[in-house]
Parts: sequence; structure tokens; C-alpha cells
Amino acid sequence: MTARIAAASDGAQDTGMSGKSPPEKIPPRERILAAARELFYTQGIRAVGVEAIAEAAQTNKMTLYRHFSSKDELVAEYLRSFASEEEAVWGCIAATHPGDPLAQLKTWIHRMAKDVADPDSRGCALANAAVQLPEAGHPARCVIENNKRTHRAHVLALCREAGLRDPDLVADGIFLMLEGARVNIQSEGHGGPACRFVALSEDLIASHSR
Repeated sequence: MTARIAAASDGAQDTGMSGKSPPEKIPPRERILAAARELFYTQGIRAVGVEAIAEAAQTNKMTLYRHFSSKDELVAEYLRSFASEEEAVWGCIAATHPGDPLAQLKTWIHRMAKDVADPDSRGCALANAAVQLPEAGHPARCVIENNKRTHRAHVLALCREAGLRDPDLVADGIFLMLEGARVNIQSEGHGGPACRFVALSEDLIASHSR
């Protein structure tokens, strides 16, 4: 979940803090987004200002605002990067288990459990953002809502294709258990109910198999 923030020089108005050019050049937009990703995820969206992001990206506010019209738009783009990565997972799983929806579903469950158990994880970036950004009009809200709807749709489609009884119930159960596990592990650690996500999900699938 963390991102390594590489520095590069953008010229006279956008030099690195060290004053030295790095071994590789990274476009300022990419550096800004990497810095935002690191800081928003680890410290919280509300706690991090554009000054801190610009400094971490070894650039300045003027450059930041040339690439992102506002902090809100930067937050939305930060969340889009996570959403894109999560969406790519589905494609990889489908390619690994073509034509086998049940195997795809179980692979995804185990993949999510591994992410939940990652010691560097601070939970789901999009769920965390939803708590911090309750405003309906915030540009990041549609990113969050679309991401969650899309994930549920993927799970539901696999439950239906696998021929499970009451696929909507199974999909909702798995989806809610994952969301709960991501929150629970932050408060109770690996010894709490979060560690049962795979077992509970597979039991639910087994109980609804025809």
C-alpha cells in the first residue's frame, strides 16, 4: 500500500531538497501523486496539506496546482490509482482460472485475506477515505462509490456463474465480511475475527453450493 517517493529536479523553480539531480528523472505529476498516495494513506487525507505533499515530492505548490486543480482533485486521483489496481486484480484472476468462476471467487478471497493480513496495511484506502470525506459533492465520493459497487458486482457475478443458491446473499455476506475484516484488524490485530475471513467466506460458499 505504500509508495516509494522518488525525487527529481524540475528546473529552477522546482528543485529537490537536496539540491542534486537524482539518478533517474520522474515527471512531477507522478512524484506528486506518489507523495500524496504515501501521505494520505499513512497519515490521513484531512491531516495532510498540499505543502507537505509538495515538499515530499520535492516540488512546490505552484507545480502541484499546475497538475491538479485542487487538493480535492488530487484526493480523487489518489483513490483512482487504488481503484485501478484493485480492478486489475480481477483480470489477473480470470486469466489464471479461465472458465472457473468458483476458483476465481476463492482466489480473490485468499488474495484479499493476504492484503488484510499485510503488516503494512492501514485498511482499505477507499473505505478509509469514505469515513474522512462524508460530503456528497466531493469529487472523490463517486470514485469510492463506484469502486465498491464494482467490487460487489464482480463478486455477485462469480456467485451467479458458480451456480450458488441465493447468490446475492452470498455476495453481500462475503463483501461485508471483507469490509469488516479490514476494519477489525486495525483494532484487534491478527488474533481477532479478521483472521477468520477466509474460513467464514468459504463456509458461506459451501452452505450455498448446489
